[in-house]
Amino acid sequence: MLVLSRQKDESIMIGDDVEITIVDVRGDKVRLGINAPRNVEVHRKEIYLLIQKEKAQQQQQNKSPDNSSKADPSPVKNS
Repeated sequence: MLVLSRQKDESIMIGDDVEITIVDVRGDKVRLGINAPRNVEVHRKEIYLLIQKEKAQQQQQNKSPDNSSKADPSPVKNS
């Protein structure tokens, strides 16, 4: 992990397109401004992890057969 020290209004660059600026520091909280292209998704980590979990659940559901839409394979009895 790269660790950098920055002060308010200073920035770091990630690649050529993503700029992260220290907007404010209050106690143990740091406010960041993130300037990135629209095609780059930016999420807090806890939100990112929830999204990944939901995607995994959806993929799992798509892989498992859906028994509710299948016809009943049992033979029909005439009385």
